[in-house]
Amino acid sequence: MRIAENNFLDGENSTLTHQINARTARADTQPKAYGRDVFRRIRTADVCRVSRHLATLLRAGMPLVPALTALVEQLREGQAKDNPLADIMEQVADEVNSGKTLSGSLGKHSDIFSGLFVSMVAAGEASGTLEEILVRLADILEKRVHLAAKVKAAVAYPLMMIVVAVAVVVFLMSVVVPGITTIFIEMNRPLPWPTKWLISTSAFMRTYWVFLAVLIFVLLLGIGAAYRTPKGRYWIDRSKLKLPLFGKLFLKLEVARLSRTLGILLASGIPILSALDIARQVVQNSFIAGVLGSVKDSVSKGEAIANSVKKTGLFPPIVYHIISTSQVSGNLEEGLIDVADMYDGEVELATKTLTSLLEPVILLCMGAVVGFIVLAVLLPIFDINQML
Repeated sequence: MRIAENNFLDGENSTLTHQINARTARADTQPKAYGRDVFRRIRTADVCRVSRHLATLLRAGMPLVPALTALVEQLREGQAKDNPLADIMEQVADEVNSGKTLSGSLGKHSDIFSGLFVSMVAAGEASGTLEEILVRLADILEKRVHLAAKVKAAVAYPLMMIVVAVAVVVFLMSVVVPGITTIFIEMNRPLPWPTKWLISTSAFMRTYWVFLAVLIFVLLLGIGAAYRTPKGRYWIDRSKLKLPLFGKLFLKLEVARLSRTLGILLASGIPILSALDIARQVVQNSFIAGVLGSVKDSVSKGEAIANSVKKTGLFPPIVYHIISTSQVSGNLEEGLIDVADMYDGEVELATKTLTSLLEPVILLCMGAVVGFIVLAVLLPIFDINQML
């Protein structure tokens, strides 16, 4: 599909843009009950499964309302009667049966179906390619889940090792060390500096452990509270991109997600400005979302998207070079999807590399700390043996 810079001025695309913006605006006013309910939370993988199943039913020739009814029946099979996703899809089926559009009905559940999902369904309804759009949505959600799972695994494993290491050290310092060092103190003999430091640290931890626990709790609570504010989340998201080792990984993950989203939206016939607006809602990093806002402003003033992306200084040079080349050739959506595929591969490779590097580093650090504790305990024993 050839994308022109001013395609949003076309009559048909203007109508589609108006419909998408209206549905997205209505979706933002709806309550987000299931999104806040931890026990009934609906995962992205569940939405992906719904999209693929519905596409399969429609491709088989089943009309939309019977297909939605069959989907609800499938969701309830072998599960609890209060399956939240089945309840939502049943409401959607009832509204579609009463004459409402599928995108409008899905938009009322914005905590489950994102602006990307609703907008692409609207584009599919307008172009008569709903089955194809649903398959594309399933593909993009599957890739997102797969990629996010790899990054979480890469981050979770080192964190788990760090937690275990800290727990071991705290146990040694608060339970094992005091019992051993008491003997050295009672002997009233000069002690090596590692042993003195160990005794002082152990005594501090046992004396102020309540204060330390409260301090850590307040710190975590403060970070969580700050993340729920726009300024706090913006600062934290920006800081995440500057982290050593993990910063580039987070950036590549967001670039992959953003590029694939824009590519799929453009391939579905959604105008560039509307696609950028929808992509801002999909991006999980608020700092990058703000950068996308400046890109959209520049494009709306007639500047090429490649130049707008380059001016941000955030994205790697290869990104805007691919965008520029594909824009000239009229295959902007294909270029964006190529960028996404490239960074998907880089994220997978980076996660494997990080895991393989961090594991020995954490083990070495833990070994060094435990070794220091053992050395501090053994030094006085060696001195005593030499004097006997």
